[in-house]
Amino acid sequence: IVCERANHKAILIGKQGKAIKEVSSFARQDMEKFLGRKVFLTTYVKVKEDWRNSAFLLKEHGYGEN
Repeated sequence: IVCERANHKAILIGKQGKAIKEVSSFARQDMEKFLGRKVFLTTYVKVKEDWRNSAFLLKEHGYGEN
């Protein structure tokens, strides 16, 4: 998960990691349902300042032109 500010990162992680754990759990369950097998999912939250205004970073994260 990429966010623009450190305070956004704190919100995404949540108190004692509860928010990121919940998001990761739902994502893992959806992936397992889609793939039909067990999945081990590692989730990271990174801060990249102003990433939404960088064509390179948008493309790097799968947005923009193909």
